[in-house]
Amino acid sequence: MSHRGIFISFEGSEGCGKTTQIRLLADALREEGHPVVLTREPGGTPVGEQIRHTLQHAAESSEMTPAAELLLFAASRAQLVREVIVPALDRGAAVISDRFLDSTTVYQGLARRIPAGAVRMINEFAIDGHLPDLTFVLDLPAEQSRARILSRPPHDGGLDRIESEPLEFYERVRAGYLEVASREPHRFRVLDAGASRASIAAQILEHVQESLNGLSTTRSI
Repeated sequence: MSHRGIFISFEGSEGCGKTTQIRLLADALREEGHPVVLTREPGGTPVGEQIRHTLQHAAESSEMTPAAELLLFAASRAQLVREVIVPALDRGAAVISDRFLDSTTVYQGLARRIPAGAVRMINEFAIDGHLPDLTFVLDLPAEQSRARILSRPPHDGGLDRIESEPLEFYERVRAGYLEVASREPHRFRVLDAGASRASIAAQILEHVQESLNGLSTTRSI
């Protein structure tokens, strides 16, 4: 790539299979000769990883308010955009992020019921105009999402704060993603996370190749 790269984000409830599909897409793009930068939210930078620990595993986080949670996610995102995402796109890389601003819109805004105007303003400030070119939502019914999480091998510290939420929270998250995706059909692709791994991967790669072709055509005009 000699032009600006492509920015792709993956979204969905816990247990939807994002990590696997991100790895498969990265492998496929590298095989095609594209430089790839993988990152995640919260995290992706030294500052962001410290925030991630605070949000997910620090004992003190059990008393965290929704407003504080929102602002910590935004702080991690602001650092990630400026330190990692923008420089990588300027180098022509394909940037693939495990979650981005839509997670905040859904989890903190719709699921935790923080007013939409506040979430939008904070998101816009954090990303500084750098929206993903393409966002995949791996859609999974709340019951299946919860079952997948509980069936995972236990990791250090057990379930994190978000994974420990009740089923009703997961139902709001799923509904939130479908609502957000319906508002921006040009950016979002909603895929059935219950399909086979290979089928999902093939759909994702097809959509990414279409976007790459579209970006290339637009930039050559």
